[in-house]
Amino acid sequence: MEMFSSQRKVRSGDLTLVVAEHGVSDGTPVLMLHGWPDTAELWRNQVGPLTDAGFRVLAPDLRGRGRSESPGDIAGYRVTRSVGDVVAILDDAGIDRAHVVAHDWGAAVGWASAISAPDRVRSLVAVSVGHPVSFGGLRLEQMMRSWYMLLFQFKDVAEELLSRDHWSMFRRFVGNHPETDNWIAELSRPGALTSSLNWYRANAHPDRFLRPPPELPPVRVPVMGVWSTGDFALTERQMRDSSAFVTDEWRYERIEDASHWVPLDAAPLFNDLLLEWLAAH
Repeated sequence: MEMFSSQRKVRSGDLTLVVAEHGVSDGTPVLMLHGWPDTAELWRNQVGPLTDAGFRVLAPDLRGRGRSESPGDIAGYRVTRSVGDVVAILDDAGIDRAHVVAHDWGAAVGWASAISAPDRVRSLVAVSVGHPVSFGGLRLEQMMRSWYMLLFQFKDVAEELLSRDHWSMFRRFVGNHPETDNWIAELSRPGALTSSLNWYRANAHPDRFLRPPPELPPVRVPVMGVWSTGDFALTERQMRDSSAFVTDEWRYERIEDASHWVPLDAAPLFNDLLLEWLAAH
């Protein structure tokens, strides 16, 4: 079994996305989608165990993040555009269907891909963020945890507050997570912080809380939802209640004593769950 590690540049619409690829060329493909404020580096603790188990891993920097190009306008950050990126990445790699493992905004893209392109998704592992209707239906309970989404709408104001005084507010917001210095180094690149916040500006405008949750087709692929007890941004209920929107197999895993960043904080346990799930599907 010959292992490889390479970088793939994929054209999706008018953007070029950078995709790290690892493993064996004929291995079962796993597409890993990060969230905020991460890049594909989020998955560094998962790549080795997955490739050792014979999987082919593709981990893109999502649009506007890391080495991938940034859209020219806020609308370019809509989740639906990233579903197109998922399809473009799989097409470029010659992959019909892949397991999708996704966290935070990446999980939103994963859910949207499972709904609108189910023929390309073998299974979904959604970490932290539940089904969009479940998330949107909680109203006050989830809104109280999502206060920062309102702040992030204010261009320049949010950038200034997060980065002033050596990023002191950002450090407090993420709980001085061990990854903080790496996040700050990445977000300090010219334009990187604004590009990252544009995900919120394109998809989490406050007026969505005034509307009923969207009516969406059911998810017809197997889904494992993973939530952690130390998640400051998301309620357990929005993940558990996602089962109502999945007509295929649903599994829920609750991880104790990990922050929002499960793939970093609970890597050994998460890797075991992941390998077990992928082997069964």
